[in-house]
Amino acid sequence: MRKLGLLAVLFAPLALAESVTVEPHSLLRLPASSSVLQLQRLDVADYGTLLIPANLTELSVEQLRLGHEARIAVVPGDQELRLRALHAELGSGSQILARGAPGTHRKAARPGRNLDVQLQSLDAQELNIDARGGAGADGYAGLDGGNGQAPGCTWGSAGRGGNGDNGGDGLPGASGANVRLRVPATFASDAIKVRTDGGQGGAAGVPGRAGDGGKSKGCVVYRAEGGKSGREGLPGRVGEAGAEGALSIQRF
Repeated sequence: MRKLGLLAVLFAPLALAESVTVEPHSLLRLPASSSVLQLQRLDVADYGTLLIPANLTELSVEQLRLGHEARIAVVPGDQELRLRALHAELGSGSQILARGAPGTHRKAARPGRNLDVQLQSLDAQELNIDARGGAGADGYAGLDGGNGQAPGCTWGSAGRGGNGDNGGDGLPGASGANVRLRVPATFASDAIKVRTDGGQGGAAGVPGRAGDGGKSKGCVVYRAEGGKSGREGLPGRVGEAGAEGALSIQRF
């Protein structure tokens, strides 16, 4: 039945799926053919990872099991993901990851994916959710200044070294996610580990080095003086950290 359920996920509409199994040390990506998925059973074995695409907005499971160091990784997206489980069994070191994507100089950092998680029955030592924002890109390094030309003995003075360029500013980090969590009243508060920090701002770009002035040169009658060195550039500024997300916990 598990194999039939997995085939249904891979080759048929998601509404027909009954079970999904992720083998140990492997990665399975759910297809992006539907925004809603209902399963009888979802089993992610030890060190396995289930990847949830950005377009999936609701995942309902009767029996959810995450093995040791297993992961449910959620692709960043604009829409909240609702995760429901009638019974959840979470192994040691398992995590739900909904972190934002790090930024580049072409794309801004992405915020953590907003989550609405309801676990009707929960068997776990800890519940770990990481929904931090993506980090901003580091600032560009400034270009070094060019070196000045050496003087001639019959004409031309030594060239001055070029100034180094300023380092670029780091780009801002993205905000952490908003996480709504509903768990049984019997589940200990100190066993809930949820991170919604904003992403770190990008590091400041290092300044360009000053170019050396042309070196002094000994001539037959006199010594030609060297040129002055340029100035080192200024370092960039550290990017701002993203705003912290929010966590709300309800018990039933």
